[in-house]
Amino acid sequence: MKNKRLDYHTLAGQIIERVGGDDNIVNVIHCVTRLRFYLKDPALPDTEGIKALEGVMGVAEAGGQYQVVVGPAVDDIHKEVMAQLSISEDQPADREQFAKPSEDSSIMDKVGYQFNKLIGIITGSVMPIINILAAAGIIKGLLAVLTSTNIITDTGTAYLIINAMADAVFYFLPVLIGFNAARRMNGNPVLTAVIGGVIIHPTVLEAANGDMNIFAIGNFAFPFVAYTYSIFPMILAAWLVKKLEDWMKTWVSAYIQAIFIPIVIIGVVSAITLIITGPVLVGFSTALANGLQAMLDFNAPLFGAVIAAFYQLLVIFGLHWGIVPVYVNDFATLGYSYLSVMVSFTIVGQAGAALGVAVKSKKAEVKELGYAGAFSAFCGITEPAIYGINLRFRRPFICASIASAVGGLLAGILGVNMWSIIGSLIGLPSFIDPENGITANFWYAILTTFITLTLAFGLTYIWGYNDKMEMYKKREKPKNPAKADFNR
Repeated sequence: MKNKRLDYHTLAGQIIERVGGDDNIVNVIHCVTRLRFYLKDPALPDTEGIKALEGVMGVAEAGGQYQVVVGPAVDDIHKEVMAQLSISEDQPADREQFAKPSEDSSIMDKVGYQFNKLIGIITGSVMPIINILAAAGIIKGLLAVLTSTNIITDTGTAYLIINAMADAVFYFLPVLIGFNAARRMNGNPVLTAVIGGVIIHPTVLEAANGDMNIFAIGNFAFPFVAYTYSIFPMILAAWLVKKLEDWMKTWVSAYIQAIFIPIVIIGVVSAITLIITGPVLVGFSTALANGLQAMLDFNAPLFGAVIAAFYQLLVIFGLHWGIVPVYVNDFATLGYSYLSVMVSFTIVGQAGAALGVAVKSKKAEVKELGYAGAFSAFCGITEPAIYGINLRFRRPFICASIASAVGGLLAGILGVNMWSIIGSLIGLPSFIDPENGITANFWYAILTTFITLTLAFGLTYIWGYNDKMEMYKKREKPKNPAKADFNR
């Protein structure tokens, strides 16, 4: 560990030097696999020199960020980078911007900008808690196993505590989503979180469960709605809080702002959310989830094969960020997601292809990249496999996509379902039914995972790779619109 820490320290210094030094760095943050630099002069970095560094998988330049892909060790490397810089980690994180269209831009450009802005806000509200949602879902599955095998009972203290651990993030989802959405919009996270607390207050939930109405106008009633497990109402509430607070600060005296503004915002935004926007958006969320379910009911095998075959192409072009909130909404609304099932098998496919390259190759560098990419994909992160190996040899990516399509087809035929957002091998507990424990669904998931993995590995080993193939230039990784700042 000490030697590894020393390697990270050295790599961090090399990256800093090649991006232009301390004086050229305004700030640096990180996501799951990338260091994201904000630079004073984006022309200074030695991109080819950075790509040549051992431990660097690729470089991307997008929307004011200089992104260095370093894989799962990004957190440790980021700490070493920050330790060697003279900047503070307290600087705002969301400083990337998409270029705003000019007044002479086409309608499509303007629409595209607004769409990217919306997707960025939604995704930025959800992404910070994705791992927590995944962990909670797995805990639910394990709890089901413990109860179905009579290790614990559903009336005991152990069940009560573990169930609370698993359910807390879903119960308080509106508070967490509101907080993240407000941060994403440069609003007031704490005040927005209070709105989330209002709509999930026990008295409101009791009224919703009792089919009570807030009020009625003639025959038209405004009912109470249960907002636990909901996403979209709080994103709109965060926007309302920001707009109302910004407007009030322009005319309310500074002497009374601290008390007067929260009183008004809590009252107005809570009322609008409970009476109008909340019920409408909960209805939209339900319709979206039911719409996807209807597509699956129409032809689940075909739907599964198509989604699984092309999903990782969306990853390459950065379009998958818009799909993540869709299947998070499935979990929040239905408690499960067939769409997430398809995504899980695409991760397995990429892992199998990277593993096939690693096993077949006799080149030490290729084997190391292949094994590292496969291991990362087994843990649910495909980027090292895609950008480090599969895309750079092309054929392994094709093999992975073919195997993924077969996996999606089988999942549709067998009706495989999952109850947590994390996929691949680490996410197998996600296929355990929280109500009934280990059922045929779990074994079908294992079977489909095995077939997908074996097929991707076999195709790659036989056709997809040989040591005579030339490794293409590392592909630049697309930006995540959740990191964009549209206010600049």
